[in-house]
Amino acid sequence: MECLAWGLVVERCVSVAGEGYPSDLTDQQWALVEPLLPPPRTGPKGGRREKHPRRRIVEAILYLARTGCQWRYLPRDFPPWPTVYWYFTRWHDDGTVEKIHDALRAKVRRADGRDPAPTAGVIDSQSVRAADSVPQATSGYDAGKRQRGRKRFIVTDTLGLLLAIHVVSASVQDRDGARRPLLWTRLDHPSVRLIWADAGFAGRLVEWTNQILCRTLEIVSKPPDQRGFAVQPRRWVVERTFSWITMRRRLASDYETNPAHSATMIRWAMTDVILRRLTRGQPATRPGRRPLRRTS
Repeated sequence: MECLAWGLVVERCVSVAGEGYPSDLTDQQWALVEPLLPPPRTGPKGGRREKHPRRRIVEAILYLARTGCQWRYLPRDFPPWPTVYWYFTRWHDDGTVEKIHDALRAKVRRADGRDPAPTAGVIDSQSVRAADSVPQATSGYDAGKRQRGRKRFIVTDTLGLLLAIHVVSASVQDRDGARRPLLWTRLDHPSVRLIWADAGFAGRLVEWTNQILCRTLEIVSKPPDQRGFAVQPRRWVVERTFSWITMRRRLASDYETNPAHSATMIRWAMTDVILRRLTRGQPATRPGRRPLRRTS
């Protein structure tokens, strides 16, 4: 009787798991991602044949970003966590994640009636707490925000879509940490001629951007009579992007040992945002999950 009861419990768990997770890709979303992945390995001459479906690999990464669980705690209906992490680092190293994100960002801009190449951007920083597993060499204390951890510098377009990201110690000043993402924006998006920023980026950085990058960094200051919170023109889009990012629990704090992996996790989060935006209003169809066999 006890074995029968346990079997019913297992069957119930399997049936619930078979429905998938809210973070899983719809068929429409997977159709956008799949062509952007590198060619799969198909045999001995091209490497060992891939054992696990790539769709489940991508869904496992999005599940981790959304829920904030540890790699080792990925549910067992996903591929083994070492396999998922291997793909995460491989696609980080070969630029696949950036390629997927940038291609989908261009689709969003076209769908919004914009040119795929932006002409203006917004830069800002965000300090977040770092987990105990983060090396002290890549974390620090932000005296202004009174936050120990890491600092994220992002440049977005006027839709709030990510153009460049740089993750450093929280002790790095805004004027110093912003140089690298501004440089990357200049190299990767030469059409961007104007970038807005808050008063924390004023001073030498404005002159450096003008003389070295031949671009305009315009400071958007608060009105002198402002009291309390108020939405700032031009700057609110980047604040909204930070809120999109931190809605993913994995990114509410920084858990990655390598700061570059933190940037990649943010790109995955923004890819998730973009996919949902591109398929908004479309029927959310997902394939059924193959049920697990009950063992006696």
